[in-house]
Amino acid sequence: MSDLTPTRSLLIALADERRTMREGYAFLDEKCLLLAGEMLRQVRLHQTLRRELAPLQEAARQALTAALARHGLHGLQVYPPAVSHQRVRIDPRPLLGVTTLQAQVIGEIGLAPPAVNPSPEAEACRTAYARVATKLVALAAVSTTLARLYAEYRRTVRRVRALQDVLLPELDADIADIDTRLEDIEREDAIAMRFRRNMA
Repeated sequence: MSDLTPTRSLLIALADERRTMREGYAFLDEKCLLLAGEMLRQVRLHQTLRRELAPLQEAARQALTAALARHGLHGLQVYPPAVSHQRVRIDPRPLLGVTTLQAQVIGEIGLAPPAVNPSPEAEACRTAYARVATKLVALAAVSTTLARLYAEYRRTVRRVRALQDVLLPELDADIADIDTRLEDIEREDAIAMRFRRNMA
């Protein structure tokens, strides 16, 4: 039994609260569906990027093997790096309270200082790993977006379950209890009035 004092105004207020909760539940339920749809889209994009990355990584591995065979580990370690004019551009996009990301590398790799012992193998290794890094930037943005979407999805599901399994049933029980108690009070008042009329 609810410990609230039963009044008509309280009953109306609780009914309004229940209506608001049900609207919130419907909104959160719809939000879950939208977040799940976006997660599926991001998973497909992640899979596509992984498929595109695999041959680039294999090409980079082969280029590294060839460069190591030509220069050895120490020779490759001192091979001069290229001056990079590249930068990562991140495009954030809000979605239902979650910031999704798209990232890409823009700009070109600059020229490297002349090497003491230049070779096409070392240049091919540098180019191959630059391609891998470019693809990894896009993959990192998608992975970050997926992690954010999943965290928000879990939070939203917990709220939906709290409304569905705890708050709304408790509110329904309070409303039913107060309604029953008000009916009892009105019935008792009607009996008392009839009794007083009969006594008069």
